[in-house]
Amino acid sequence: MSTINIPRLDLNTYINGTADERKAFSDSIGKAFNETGFVTITNHGLSKELIDKLYTEVKVLFALSQDVKDKYEIRGLAGQRGYTGKNKETAKGFKVPDLKEFWQIGQTVTDGDPIKKLYPDNIQVAEKPGFNTTTLEVYKKLEAAGAHLLRAIAVYLVLDENYFDDKVHNGNSILRTLHYFPIENPDALPDDAVRAGAHEDINLITLLIGASADGLELLTRDNQWFPVTAFGEDLVVNVGDMLQRLTNNKLKSTTHRVVNPPRDQMKNSRFSVPFFLHPKTSMDLTSLPSTIDEQHPKLYTDTTAGEYLDERLREIGLKM
Repeated sequence: MSTINIPRLDLNTYINGTADERKAFSDSIGKAFNETGFVTITNHGLSKELIDKLYTEVKVLFALSQDVKDKYEIRGLAGQRGYTGKNKETAKGFKVPDLKEFWQIGQTVTDGDPIKKLYPDNIQVAEKPGFNTTTLEVYKKLEAAGAHLLRAIAVYLVLDENYFDDKVHNGNSILRTLHYFPIENPDALPDDAVRAGAHEDINLITLLIGASADGLELLTRDNQWFPVTAFGEDLVVNVGDMLQRLTNNKLKSTTHRVVNPPRDQMKNSRFSVPFFLHPKTSMDLTSLPSTIDEQHPKLYTDTTAGEYLDERLREIGLKM
């Protein structure tokens, strides 16, 4: 087994630390994102009480009857708001859909920014109003934590610390609540049916609020699968493809998956809540000139965040 650099970093040392502490945080997150694409983060602004409340609300949501959930699956939104049912999302390169259902919450613009007209309204759960208020609170706290993390990344990349600020303010970020549903007869599944097939995330960075069970694994550079776990209420944070493109592979969007548990545990649900931090759709993802040289030739064609998102949503079956 490879030695894996997934450091546990204290975000408060970047937000409120000394100059030396802030630099050490930036160096550590940059090194990890260069090597494995993953870190775990503590002191991120979400209390244990809020996280517990979130998971309670998520479990209540997915316990609703299928008829009730189905009425919140809105055609034409490519799964970007409200409910997406079972057998709808397929990891790129896979033929069998992931064993999951999910609900997505998007940006709520409150400052009069005209970008509001580009975003569909969030779908409100009439039966469980606590889900609506709790997920909105969590969304805003993760958005704030993500902005601080991107500032540390900008420093590592020798950019202005606030390089990402205007690009992610009122960005197209998504909070996804996930239910990997029970399988009563695992022997009837196709051989390659898994909770989440091997994939890379689309966005800049992903902030994952734990999970109710193990299963997350990353693919190391020598093609070994390595389990990723967090301490208590820590966030697991990883690089997405947009940041990898922007940095010409200097920062690594690591392949990861959620494996099935032992067959005798397939009857148990698994829940998780990732926050996919996206920029505005207009952000230029052209690789930074500082990441291109003779040893590191430019790898990607120029595109915007919106164009790239559309491409990827089609690849995973959420958009036609």
